[in-house]
Amino acid sequence: MTSDPFVFLIKTIANLYLFVVLLRLVLQFSRADFYNPISQGIVKATSPLLLPLRKIIPPIGRLDTSCLVLALAVQLLTTVIIFMMAGFSTTPAHYAIFTVVGTLYHLLDLYFWALLISVILSWVAPGASHPGAMLVGQITAPLYKACHRVIPTLGGLDLSPIFLFLVISLLKQFLAPYAI
Repeated sequence: MTSDPFVFLIKTIANLYLFVVLLRLVLQFSRADFYNPISQGIVKATSPLLLPLRKIIPPIGRLDTSCLVLALAVQLLTTVIIFMMAGFSTTPAHYAIFTVVGTLYHLLDLYFWALLISVILSWVAPGASHPGAMLVGQITAPLYKACHRVIPTLGGLDLSPIFLFLVISLLKQFLAPYAI
């Protein structure tokens, strides 16, 4: 299914947009700085599809449900197009499973890369004031905070990234067969 270059192109473009939508969801959930220039770019890229949804779908607490619905819709559209191009026909329940699992898989992927970037930044540029570095720090801070409740630092050595990488990798392996 992935050997077709057109399928690869469709998946790449759709997954990039899904990444941006999920990034906006994560930025809102982690209460990141929306005056950051990168955040402003993400808002501009997602607003044309998100603003009409916001009129219909209200948020639930800190969760921007319209952004979540948009992410699920992008993943569903990608799944349907890829299955149609591959000649697969399946039930609506299977589409729902592939949509939810695929969105969750890509969300875990986003957190994996954010954690990796934060670890590398902690080595080469601790306390960097670049907008990208600040955004990565704001995205990963809730994960580190939750992890520190379970695993304390050992004399200045923080093992939480290792634990988080393991958890994310295990979850991704479990979800991988159903992710597109």
